[in-house]
Amino acid sequence: MNLKSTIKYFLLFVLALIIAACAFLPIPYYIEQPGATIDLKELITVNQKEDTSAGSFSLTSVGIRQATVFTAIGTKFNEFQDLISEEELLGGATDEEYNRIQRYYMESSQNSAIEQALKLADLPYEMTYKGVYVMGIDPNSSFAGKISVGDTVTAVNGKEFKSSQDFIDYVQSQTIGDEITVTYLQDGEEKEATGKLIELESNQKAGIGISLVDHTEITSDEEIVIDSGNIGGPSAGLMFTLEIYEQLTGDNLRKGHNIAGTGTISADGTVGRIGGIDKKVASASESGAEIFFAPDDEITDEE
Repeated sequence: MNLKSTIKYFLLFVLALIIAACAFLPIPYYIEQPGATIDLKELITVNQKEDTSAGSFSLTSVGIRQATVFTAIGTKFNEFQDLISEEELLGGATDEEYNRIQRYYMESSQNSAIEQALKLADLPYEMTYKGVYVMGIDPNSSFAGKISVGDTVTAVNGKEFKSSQDFIDYVQSQTIGDEITVTYLQDGEEKEATGKLIELESNQKAGIGISLVDHTEITSDEEIVIDSGNIGGPSAGLMFTLEIYEQLTGDNLRKGHNIAGTGTISADGTVGRIGGIDKKVASASESGAEIFFAPDDEITDEE
């Protein structure tokens, strides 16, 4: 083989490697696209009975996958695909932290949906405070590397609390630099960590250095089971509420229609804003839904 042929084959080999890399190697970008539209009869049962009434309430979702060079270019030619950076999606969190937060949002939306459905059906229930759910950790916290995003803090110095405000008041009544022991749940296992309180930038008071929200659990005489699988996020709250209420009461809200939708549900019953509605509408349309429910939310030019 002469030199010219050797160079030719070498260049072809390099080109093949470049093409393969563009096709298969992930880049730090993600593609948002229409996800699944799922009939909630498949996910929700009340008192061990399935919903057999005509029509359906369905959740809609946004699919997310990591991009390659070729698939990133492809988003420019698909009106229902958007390319977002790793920072935009994860907000500086790791993949594991992001998934934990999404699971919390899903669990929280289920609790709110069950609460609203029981309220509307005029059925009793009880909301139990489980602790504070860790949404973020200050890198200056002495608990960084010990407590993780997604953990639930249940006690400080052996003291349990009845609300997040009680927790905050107790911690801030301590002195900056005091050593404390935090009890927390991580993946269902109870653990303890010891560290010093830091000065919080927000109010110059003592703190652990975590951002937090209430972690609650609802209990009722009604056996309500939601099997959401690996679906995360809060945006199915509205549709969960409607499906649970329908099964609790048998009021025939759907009138035989196939209804898809999206929207968060808050503790006071407010339906809140969600993202990716264009993709969810596309998914619902593809599934054959007749009606689509969405938050009645004013969108400004800036948004």
